[in-house]
Amino acid sequence: MSLFDLTDKVVLITGSSRGIGKAAAIACAEQGAKVVISSRKQDACDAVAAEINDRFGAGTAIAVAANISDKAGLQHLVDETRRAFGRIDCLVCNAASNPYYGPQEGIADEQFRKILDNNIVSNHWLITMVAPEMKERGAGSIVIVSSIGGLRGSTTIGAYCISKAADMQLARNLAHEYGKYGIRVNCIAPGLIKTDFAKALWEDEAAVNERNRTTPLRRIGEPEEIAGAVVYLASKASTFMTGQVLVIDGGVTI
Repeated sequence: MSLFDLTDKVVLITGSSRGIGKAAAIACAEQGAKVVISSRKQDACDAVAAEINDRFGAGTAIAVAANISDKAGLQHLVDETRRAFGRIDCLVCNAASNPYYGPQEGIADEQFRKILDNNIVSNHWLITMVAPEMKERGAGSIVIVSSIGGLRGSTTIGAYCISKAADMQLARNLAHEYGKYGIRVNCIAPGLIKTDFAKALWEDEAAVNERNRTTPLRRIGEPEEIAGAVVYLASKASTFMTGQVLVIDGGVTI
């Protein structure tokens, strides 16, 4: 059996109706996992779940809409996952928000709080909801999709970077707390990826050309290039890895 085999595993991925989350869901399904598609809009989730079920067989995916700012909605997501599949083996906290671009001094309180609540607090909520069953089972994997923004400063997405640095520390703290139960907690830190979420950072041709020039691989990334890391962290291949940040950025941070 492959180290990356996910047969009979259940993977819950937030923000999975497009971009990195969708690519990760497809990659996990390819390895045999049952996947839960979640984002704010039910119709978008339904479309991705249908695509996965058509490709990998009926019952591979379910769709449950949830807004990460709504704690009750997240509990409903977890409950529906357990009702459909009976368990959660891997939680991927991928959904995030970034409503502001510009210097830190210009951000409104409401925008700053939204970034911190959606990018940190919601992850804490979800992890707290799924951890008890993982503890009881003595196994589980929690993956937080952070960003290389959490490793360095920025004059345009500073609040987002702050939240992503906090996610890294959340993973380290929880790796200590949950390690004795066989639960692993890790982060993935992508560089600039061609997603709708990051469109403001790559749609400007001059800016992306400059980014490509200064990136060792000379290009930005694609969502599918992050998906393999999710499979790795969900699978047996990573059973001795916890509390770490896996950087996938084309070499930008070197």
